[in-house]
Order: sequence, then structure tokens, then C-alpha cells
Amino acid sequence: MESYKCCLCFTRKFLWSEAQPPADVRAAFDAHSEGGTQMTADQFRRFLAEAQGDAAVADVERVMEQALELRHRQLFHRKHFKPVFTLDDFHHYLFSEELNPPLRSQVHQDMTAPLSHYYIYTGHNSYLTGNQLSSDCSDVPIIKALQNGVRVIELDMWPNATKDNIDILHGRTLTSPVELIKCLRSIKEYAFSASPYPVIITLEDHLTPDLQAKVAEMVIETFGDMLYYPDSESPKEFLSPEALKKRIIISTKPPKEYLEAKNVKENDGDTKKVQESNEAWGMEVPDLQTELECSDKDEDAVDDGGDDDVDDDDQKVRQSSPLEYKRLITIRAGKPKGHITEALKVDQEKVRRLSLSEQELAKAAASYGLLG
Repeated sequence: MESYKCCLCFTRKFLWSEAQPPADVRAAFDAHSEGGTQMTADQFRRFLAEAQGDAAVADVERVMEQALELRHRQLFHRKHFKPVFTLDDFHHYLFSEELNPPLRSQVHQDMTAPLSHYYIYTGHNSYLTGNQLSSDCSDVPIIKALQNGVRVIELDMWPNATKDNIDILHGRTLTSPVELIKCLRSIKEYAFSASPYPVIITLEDHLTPDLQAKVAEMVIETFGDMLYYPDSESPKEFLSPEALKKRIIISTKPPKEYLEAKNVKENDGDTKKVQESNEAWGMEVPDLQTELECSDKDEDAVDDGGDDDVDDDDQKVRQSSPLEYKRLITIRAGKPKGHITEALKVDQEKVRRLSLSEQELAKAAASYGLLG
């Protein structure tokens, strides 16, 4: 016996349901249609003048015709009868971006309070053209962000392939880099294209001290007088957006957990606390290859008759905070350029973040004795 599969076709149709007019729209319609079910051109003209403050609309009937054509997708023939709005037509007009667009961008708040009192339109990985794993890095997304009113631009800084310049890219991914200087110049050109209020550049630092000093020189030479220099290292409050118009602010610092851990002395009782605090914010360490090389060198040093009382700290990967770029914005632009490099050079090593996958890999390597 042959078996057959039966295919059922569903022919039930569902009607498109528009959102119901809210109470305030109903109230406005009732008030200006004088309690009727339709709003005439004269009543609509009175609504525009009284409720929206727009008495300059000359051809009200044509506006109503356009609204009806857009909603019903058919031409409105004014020769036969005058246009009228139902409640749904009126609702559609009010929320039509084409016919009744939002108010033009304008400042409607007090902008003289400290900057920290406001929400700030912030970008993240502002340089990426696509996904965070394999897309290109470019200044084009930065330009678009600034044109759309973004006020905070994030730049992830890494040494380039030859270690003599700075690239912007999403670290440890396949993203292709873009030069830092190109991003800085684009920020300068487009920073205030959409708004006169300050632009904050957040620098995520993965650089050596000499490259950090190079960044400082690039920033000062690119922005010049546009850079904001605070009067003190610890101001009581920020200046206002109004006072910071057309200014560029540099922002970067290590996580607070690291700063707290850095101040804890590594004695017998505090070592564990320091380690736990570092792990809490994902402290970065050199990759496995670097760890293996360091481990081999340490073993060779001991085998060659090195000091048996080697300090434990020398066996660990040294940690230090990134360069405090707050020193960059406290250097006055009038100082000779030679002093900039000297002032910014500090003897410290870069901090790198360890992802969860790298943590697991490191643990696995340690369990098999690969790290010495």
C-alpha cells in the first residue's frame, strides 16, 4: 500500500493593525473637531495655529491631501470633495516624519552645570567599520559618529608591526589597523560639525613608554589650542559644557581595581588580596609564548649558577599602570617640545588584558608543566 503525505495550505489572512491613538491625541482631535468624527480643513488650520504654533501653513488642504495619500496609498481628488481627517488620519499625520518632523535640533537645557551632570552621547570602538573580529578599522566611522553628534570617541592604541608607530585596532583580532594620526586629524576636522560642545577622546593604552610619549606629541601638535588643560590635577568639579565649547578633552586611566591593588603592599597577608583584585578586572599579561620564553631564561639563569636567593618578584611578570595621560593635558602648549617627551617618559611596562579564553589556556598550560 502506498502512503501519501498530505500538505495543508493555510489561507487565513491577517489584517494589519495600526497602533491606536493615545489619549492626548484623542483629546486634541475632539477639541478641534468640536466633538465630531471628522476634522475639516478649517479646524485643522486652527489646530496648527493654536496647538503647534504654526500659522504659516498657507495651503492646509494640500497638507491634508498629502497625509491622506501617504496613508491610503492613493491619489486624493480635490475636485470632488474637500479633504477631512478622521481620528486615525489625524494620528497618522502627527507621527509622520515626512509631514510633521521632529523639532529641529536645538539646545533646550541649561548647559552651565558641571559636565558630569549630563548624559553624554558615547561611542564604543568608534573606529570599526563592521564586526569586532574581522572588519577593517578606519577613520570613516569616526567621522560619521561625529556628524551624528557623538561626543566621546574611543581609540584602542597598539604598536604597529615595526614597533615604531601607533595603530588603532581591536587587539588580538583579525581587524586591520588604521594609523592613529589619521584618526586624530579626522577628529579635529569633524569634531564640531554637529555640535559645539566638547569632544572627549578615550585612549585605551597598550603602548610602551616611548610610544606613549609619541602619542602625547601627536595629540598636542594636532589639536593645539583646542586641547583642554585643567587648572589642577584634582579639580573639585568639571567645567560646564558651555565653558568647554570647541574643546578637546583627553581621557584615559587604568581601572580603579588596579589602582587600589597597586597601593597594597605585597606582604604575606596582602599578596592574595592583590592577586584577587587584579583578576577581578581581567588583568592583562604577556601571551603564552612570552611566558615560555621568560620561563626558559629564568631556568637558564639558575642553572648557570645564579643567585639562589632571587627575589620572587623577578620571577613574575612585572606590573605597572599605563602612562597617566592626565600629565599630557597638564603640560602647557607653550613649553618647548623637548620638554614634552622628557615629562611624559616613565619607566613602566604596559598592562594588557587577559581574555577568558587566554586564562583557560594559561591554566591548562600550567597544569601540564609548560610554564616551568
